[in-house]
Amino acid sequence: MLENVIDLFNQAAGDAISDMLVIEAILALKGLTVQQWDALYTDLPNRQLKVKVADRQLISTTDAERQAVTPPGLQEAINDLVKKYKLSRAFVRPSGTEDIVRVYAEADSQESADSLAYEVSVAVFQLAGGVGESPKPGL
Repeated sequence: MLENVIDLFNQAAGDAISDMLVIEAILALKGLTVQQWDALYTDLPNRQLKVKVADRQLISTTDAERQAVTPPGLQEAINDLVKKYKLSRAFVRPSGTEDIVRVYAEADSQESADSLAYEVSVAVFQLAGGVGESPKPGL
């Protein structure tokens, strides 16, 4: 049955109606209501920040913009910072329109998410040509 589900999605057009009907069918097969399904997921606390840089094109990413490829050392720095916090992740991506880098961080508490976002912002500022005032804690 799972193998046939792929035929119900329109991958080229991303048809929301067919997506919704597939979800309804899966929920019916599982005996779940939409409310029960919604209750299965809880967002972790998160923080988004921006860092001004001289040239946003210095940062390139891969894996759906979750891994920084350049500048050298940035992804390693992010990985080391993420290890300090429970249930955490962080990633950066360059803006498509202005010379800023967007930082996203999440963790088990809002305080940890805020701290992680700040620390990643400092790493971006130092390794990716930050301009202006260095990021400050306390958001």
